[in-house]
Amino acid sequence: MSLSHLAIAKTDDLPIKHQGSVHDGKVRSVYWLTPEDSQKTIRAHDYPVPPDELLGVMVISDRISAYEIIWQGEEGLMGIPGKGASLNATAEHWFRAFERAGLAGHHILDTPHPLAWIVRQAHPVMVEAIARQYITGSMWRAYAAGERILCGIPLPDGLVNGDRLPELLITPSTKGIMRGVPGVPEKDDVNITRQQILDNWAAFGFVSPADVDVYEQLLAQGFELIARHAGPAGQILADTKFEFGYAADLQTPGHRSLIYIDEVGTLDSSRYWDMAAYEDGRTVENSKEMFRKHLCDSVPDEDVLLNKSRMAEREELGRSFKVPVEAMMATSQLYLAIAEQLTGKPVPKIENARQEILDALSPYGIIE
Repeated sequence: MSLSHLAIAKTDDLPIKHQGSVHDGKVRSVYWLTPEDSQKTIRAHDYPVPPDELLGVMVISDRISAYEIIWQGEEGLMGIPGKGASLNATAEHWFRAFERAGLAGHHILDTPHPLAWIVRQAHPVMVEAIARQYITGSMWRAYAAGERILCGIPLPDGLVNGDRLPELLITPSTKGIMRGVPGVPEKDDVNITRQQILDNWAAFGFVSPADVDVYEQLLAQGFELIARHAGPAGQILADTKFEFGYAADLQTPGHRSLIYIDEVGTLDSSRYWDMAAYEDGRTVENSKEMFRKHLCDSVPDEDVLLNKSRMAEREELGRSFKVPVEAMMATSQLYLAIAEQLTGKPVPKIENARQEILDALSPYGIIE
């Protein structure tokens, strides 16, 4: 029996009125509304944005991406059941907490459905903003291989996998492929230094070099807030990734300021560890890292996943290999459980994703 009905994977073909092509990312699809529909929606809902702002409908799927590949499961399972609703619930929880704490704004204006957001358009900064409080993952692998400089930051000798770092490290990488930037390979997700960003601030999408300080400040503030609130939920925030973009600042007409975009503090973008286990000397992953481990244990040769020089083989593996159902469902249970722990609320249950999304968007007058 097929399990395809348990997860929504395709989200770029909904009959939502839009202009241009649908932007289909690793897990989200974005439908940018026409200026007319944007203005109508802003007026109807009194959104706190300029009247000529462009709005979009961001629909999240249950797809799972790891090692730059979108994976599918056995028995027709095309994604992780409940994953999309878990991510949206967690991200929106943190965005609202940022609001209450007086941090920068974010792109969400409305949540018609647990899988859909109405968002404002922002011009993205081409930097994956990564903050690390513990050494693990790719950082540990590089360190264990003898590297002592990460993104231009010197690291002390004697660190052990899972150690808390002396200070929060900001270790940026490229968002997309940067072309013509000195010293930066023309590949996605390449580690870069702070000085490279400063030397090429316009190429990375910053309005001014001073905003490099701003993004670092917002990243550190957001990390601290999530880490502080995750503690009572029994979770340690080991590292996380944020994304930023520029949007109109209502307080200063004509001025654009940095806001948080995409998602924050989710199991896709952050690494959470079980606090009790860590205090007992064990590292228990409560993040997408668990799925990555399932993959490494399941595929014929895990080096294909870990070695970027074997990307062609990895892409072929992504087309041919089907992840065991047990691994997909274990990941589903983890995402749902940790989202509930972090937010204090159960994740909404989705029965018929496509129809529910269309029904929720129908009152906005943007369904074809």
